[in-house]
Amino acid sequence: MTIHRFLGRLATGLLAACTLAGAASAQTASALDQITSSKKVRIAIPTDYPPYGMVGKDLHPQGLDIDMANYVAKKLGATPELVPVISANRVPYLQTGKVDLIISTLGKTPEREEVVDFSHAYSPFFQALFAPKSMSIKSWADLDGKSVSVTRGAMADAELTKVAPPGARILRFEDHVGTVSAFVSGQVQAIATSAGEGGTIMRQNPKLDSEFKLVLKVSPNYIGIPKGDVALKNRINAIILEAKQNGELDRLSNKWLGRPAGELPL
Repeated sequence: MTIHRFLGRLATGLLAACTLAGAASAQTASALDQITSSKKVRIAIPTDYPPYGMVGKDLHPQGLDIDMANYVAKKLGATPELVPVISANRVPYLQTGKVDLIISTLGKTPEREEVVDFSHAYSPFFQALFAPKSMSIKSWADLDGKSVSVTRGAMADAELTKVAPPGARILRFEDHVGTVSAFVSGQVQAIATSAGEGGTIMRQNPKLDSEFKLVLKVSPNYIGIPKGDVALKNRINAIILEAKQNGELDRLSNKWLGRPAGELPL
């Protein structure tokens, strides 16, 4: 082998090694670096799940999660790019890099923990069953023969599936608007949703004469973070802890839920 050929192969090897190293570095780089350099953060938010997220009269998103997204963006020193999502595509958007964070009524489940990292909790949340007062529902067995609407892929869907009797007719809709419309229009007899949304339904539709029936699950909301992004997770957790200490979490909860956030799990 001539010296020229040896040097050529050595240079090729070094170039390949540098390329691989660069690729590995890119894979392990934190989204926080990109957020810091671009001064922009893409956040998945709900627009169909009041009071956490909805479209206001000015056609702009509003709600607890929207306020929280704006707060987090400000603390990151970035301009928020709010990306509307539904329950079924929240996690895929994060996994495919379409968003940097999920702030969209995201509950923690073992299945989600396999693909998403979770921050500390930032707001209270629980799922429940609502139905007309005239309908006797004292236990899950009482759903036998009754129809219930629920949003596909939402935590209420997973929890309802666990407890509903075989005779219950579960109608799954792709978004919360469809889920609520089915109940309000009389297409179904009951609805499984968040306590906040159930309260909104009762306030906006008094003729339904509906009420809370049974708790599905108590599950606070967390911010979803790309799996393995330790730097971004630590920064988001620091922002949440500060918001808890300075009263911001209680302020947002009082504004949108009518009660303070209280003690939330870390």
